[in-house]
Amino acid sequence: MTLWARRKKPVEPAIDNRVFDLLSITVTLVLLVHAPHLPWWLSIALALTLGWRWWQRRRHMGRVPAWLKIPLLALLTLAVVVSYGNIFGREPGTALAVGLLILKLLETETARDVHVGVGFACFALMSALLIDQGLVATVVVALGLLPALATLRALEPAQVPVSLPRTLLPGLVLLVAAIPMALLAFLLVPRLSEPLWGAPTPDEARIGLSDSMSPGNFTDLLIDDSPAMRVTFDGAPPPPDQRYFRAYVMWNYDGRSWRRAFVRHDEMQVPTPIEAGTTINYSVSLVPTHQRVLPALDVPLSVPAQARMQPDHEILADKPVNDPLNYTLRSALGYRLQPDLDDRARRLGLQRPIGFNPRTLALAAQWRQRFGNNDAAIVQAALSLFHDGGFRYTLAPAPLGRDAVDDFLFSTHEGFCEHYSSAFTLLMRDAGIPARVVTGYQGGYWNKFGNYLLVRNSDAHAWSEVWLAGRGWIRVDPTGAVRPERVSMGASAAAGDQLSWYRTDWLQGIRNRWDIVNRWWAQGVIGFDSLRQRGLLTPFGVRDVDTATLGVLLAIGSVLFIGIGLGWALLRRQPRDSLRTALRELERKLAHEGIVRRSSEGPQHYLSRAARALPHQRDELTTLMKSYLELRYANDIPAPEPLYAFRRAAREFRVTRVVK
Repeated sequence: MTLWARRKKPVEPAIDNRVFDLLSITVTLVLLVHAPHLPWWLSIALALTLGWRWWQRRRHMGRVPAWLKIPLLALLTLAVVVSYGNIFGREPGTALAVGLLILKLLETETARDVHVGVGFACFALMSALLIDQGLVATVVVALGLLPALATLRALEPAQVPVSLPRTLLPGLVLLVAAIPMALLAFLLVPRLSEPLWGAPTPDEARIGLSDSMSPGNFTDLLIDDSPAMRVTFDGAPPPPDQRYFRAYVMWNYDGRSWRRAFVRHDEMQVPTPIEAGTTINYSVSLVPTHQRVLPALDVPLSVPAQARMQPDHEILADKPVNDPLNYTLRSALGYRLQPDLDDRARRLGLQRPIGFNPRTLALAAQWRQRFGNNDAAIVQAALSLFHDGGFRYTLAPAPLGRDAVDDFLFSTHEGFCEHYSSAFTLLMRDAGIPARVVTGYQGGYWNKFGNYLLVRNSDAHAWSEVWLAGRGWIRVDPTGAVRPERVSMGASAAAGDQLSWYRTDWLQGIRNRWDIVNRWWAQGVIGFDSLRQRGLLTPFGVRDVDTATLGVLLAIGSVLFIGIGLGWALLRRQPRDSLRTALRELERKLAHEGIVRRSSEGPQHYLSRAARALPHQRDELTTLMKSYLELRYANDIPAPEPLYAFRRAAREFRVTRVVK
C-alpha cells in the first residue's frame, strides 16, 4: 500500500480565478470572431454554455462531471451535422473546433488544462483566416492572441494582479516585435500554387450574381455593400450612364424566372457580329465570386486569358473565380450588335410560356395594333407606361402571384430593377420584338483618391436588350424611366429615403477612403501568390526566383535578424539591479532608526531582525522579505509587475515608533 502510494502522481493545484477569467476572455474572443460564420442559434448556445461555466466555477471550483460533458459533446456533433450535413470542410470544421474549445473549459482546472486550452484557442482563432482574410479580420485575429499570451503569463510564479490593459501590454509588445520576422516569412516562405484547403464548396460561396433571375431575389444583393470589383481605365472613365457591366444574358422565361440559354457543344459558340465605334481599355480587379462569369463593360471585344466569350458576349472563365482575379479588357461604348438576327436568336428572343400573364399579352397586342411595324414606338410606349403610370422604385415591393408580370403592371406598381426589366422584356416579346434580360452591375463610385471605379454588390442591376431592324441589339433600361437617378447616381440614390442616412457626405467619404486601404490589402497581401513571389526580384534583374533561391534568402534574412537582436542584447547598457536598489533604499530607512545591516548578514536574517525590532510593523516587513526572496531566487529574471509592486512598497515604507 505504501509503495503504491509513492507511485501516485502528485495532485496538481487548481488555477486561481484570475487565470480562469483570462482563459474565458480568450475563448470568448474566439467565439466572437467565428460568430458571423456560425448559425445564430449555435452561437447563442455556445455563448450560454461559456457563461454558465464561468458562473459555475465562481461558485464551486472543480471539473464538470462526465455525465454532463458527454451529452453536451454529442449535442455539439449533432448540431454541426444538422447545420452543415457533415463534420468535414472549413465551416463545419471550424464550428466543431469552437464548440470543442468551449467544452474544454468544462474540465479546465489545472495549469496543464490551461496550456492545452490556450493552444487550442490559438488554433481555432487562426482558422478564422480560412474564411475571411480581410484587413479587419487579420487585425482582429492578431489582437485576439493578446489574452492568450496574458493567460500564459498569469501562470508564471510571483505574478500580482494588475489591471486588464497592463495584463495585455506585454503580449502587445511581443506582437510588435514579431512584425519584422513575420514580414520576412511572408515574402520569402515558398507559396503553394493552389490553396492548401482546396476550393470552397458551393455552400460557402457568398451571395452574388446568379445565372437566373426572378423578381425579388436581388434584395439581399442590393443591400450588400461589400466591393464586387474595382476598375481602372486607360484614360478618363466613361460617364455614369455608360457604366453598364454585362455579366449574364438571359433568354429563357418560364413565367417566374429568367435563365441563360443552354448552348450545346455541337453548336457554334462564336460571338455575334458587332460593329464597334468608340472603344475603351480597362483593367478589372474582381473579388472571389465562386462563379465563372467575368463582368465586362458593355460590350466586350476581347477575352482575357483562360476565358472564352459566349455568342451573346458573356465572358466565362475556364474555372470558378475562387481567388481575387485581375484581367484586362477592351470594350465598345458605341456599337451595332448583331445587325442581322438569325432564326435561332429570333426564336429565343420571342419565346414566352403559354398560359401566363394574359393581361400583359393583351396590352402588347394593343400597342402592336396601334403602332403597326414601328417597333421603336412600342419601346417608347412601354417606357412611357413606367414613367407616367404611377410606378415607383422600392427595395421592399409587394409579393407577386402566379401571373407575376400582370400583378406588377396592373396591381402593385412597385419594385426594383428585376421587376422592371422582366416586365419590359415580356412586353416586348408579346409585341413581337425580340428581347432579352441582361444582369450585371451599373454605376459605381469613382474614387478620385485611388483613381479607380469602385463597384459594390449593391450596384447589381438588371436591364433589357431589344433587337431593332437596322440597329441590332440595343440596351434599354426601364428602371431609368421610373427613377433616372438609379442610372446617373447609383443604387443608393435610387433607394431614396430608404437609404438617406447612408448617403451622407461624411459617411461616404469614410467608406470610400477606407476602400483604398482594402484595395491595397487585397492586391498587396491577399493577392501575393506564387507567381508574384517568383517575380519578387524583378527590379534587381532576376526574372524568376525559384524555391532554392527563396530558401537561401530566407536563411540569410533570419540570420541577419538574429544577429541584430543578439548585437542589441550584447551592446546595450546593462540595466541596473532595480531589485537590489529598492532593497538598499529600505536598508537606509531602517539604518536611520538604528537597524543597520551587518556585512555578513543576508537579507532574510536582516529583515527578520528588523521585524523583531519593530513589532508593530512586523507583518509589513515580513511581506517585504518574502516578496524579495521570491523575486530574487524564484526566477532568473523577476517578472515586471511584482518587481514594480516591491519597489513601490519599499519606496512607500515609513518607520513608525510607538510612543509608550
